Amino acid sequence: MSDHHEHIRMVEALLFASKEPLDEANIAARLPEEADISQALEDIQKHYENKGFNLVRLAGKWLFVTAADLSWLLQDETEKTRKLSRAALETLAIIAYHQPITRTEIEEIRGVGLSRGVMDVLFDAGWIRPRGRRRTPGKPVTYGITEEFLIHFGLDDIRDLPGFDELKAAGLLTTEPTGLFDDLAPSSEEGSPVRDPEEEED
Repeated sequence: MSDHHEHIRMVEALLFASKEPLDEANIAARLPEEADISQALEDIQKHYENKGFNLVRLAGKWLFVTAADLSWLLQDETEKTRKLSRAALETLAIIAYHQPITRTEIEEIRGVGLSRGVMDVLFDAGWIRPRGRRRTPGKPVTYGITEEFLIHFGLDDIRDLPGFDELKAAGLLTTEPTGLFDDLAPSSEEGSPVRDPEEEED
């Protein structure tokens, strides 16, 4: 048995046993130094592409998921997702396409005030989080979507949102999602990281 084949088996075992998606760095940390992780993942992905479950990359991390054409088999086993109100859906879409964005900016785009309950629903779902504070008067909190959002909606990157490139080209989006999940590291447009969602009321 070749070393590469053994490395493939190790990666499969890690992905199969993990409760959370794994990125390449996490996988590499558990394998021999000479292991070609990228090639192993590519080989595994090809091996399972016509099986009952597939290896996919979502939010930059790898996990096994049920083949899309067989998902109906598990309908009774999956947890029913809480239905979002129109206000919550609109707010989630605005945050996804315009992040980092403040509460006031969300209200300006929607044209109506934003109730606290709408944000609470999105926080409870794990789909949005505080990103930081703007370096503007009042230092308002900015919000963005999470890895959980990408994984839930089957996206590897925020750029995979429908129409993202078209909206950006039309000048309707000003966000640049590079480094989205660098764990609340402040950018040139944002101040210190904010971890408490309640600070939206400041």
